[in-house]
Amino acid sequence: MSYQPKILAFAGSLRKESFNKKLVKIAIVGAKSAGAAVTYIDLKDYPLPIYDQEIEESQGIPQNAMKLKELMLGHDGFLISAPEYNSGVSGVLKNVIDWVSRPAPNEKEYLCCFIDKVVTLMSASPGGLGGLRGLVQVRSIFTNIFSIVLPRQKSISNADQAFGTDGNLKDAKQQQEVIALGKGLADFLKAQRP
Repeated sequence: MSYQPKILAFAGSLRKESFNKKLVKIAIVGAKSAGAAVTYIDLKDYPLPIYDQEIEESQGIPQNAMKLKELMLGHDGFLISAPEYNSGVSGVLKNVIDWVSRPAPNEKEYLCCFIDKVVTLMSASPGGLGGLRGLVQVRSIFTNIFSIVLPRQKSISNADQAFGTDGNLKDAKQQQEVIALGKGLADFLKAQRP
């Protein structure tokens, strides 16, 4: 039986009508079309306190951080749509990374749920750069925690006008480019383990 890559997909946003949630769902279409098994999660379902070492020392790693860690460990790659807040990474995405990076009891390797995970990034923003400045930071973070960040990414500018009522992008070329991101991640993972 051929290898079926497992991909975890999420947006670094909590808002119900988030442009980035819509965007990552388009990329999922491409990943599934290439034969990947995709798990979509909403970070709003995994509330976490702001990372505080004193909380960690007195109470341990929060249950939701452990759930996210297990999800990440169980997948080969991540599709992440990362909003840009004030020219940088969103607080919710950075907080998830900070909590999940913390070593759990009996873990043999620090950063185990990020090492060699293959990541594809995208963003959507009402601004003219489409969240591109934030992606620079997100790419740097994942590279530094030993993930493999694929070079191809996509930023959707003027996102408040870019999506149709069906959740797809109005621009057919952009729609296909985002679908191609998901397919590209699945194809890369399959090529690593034929």
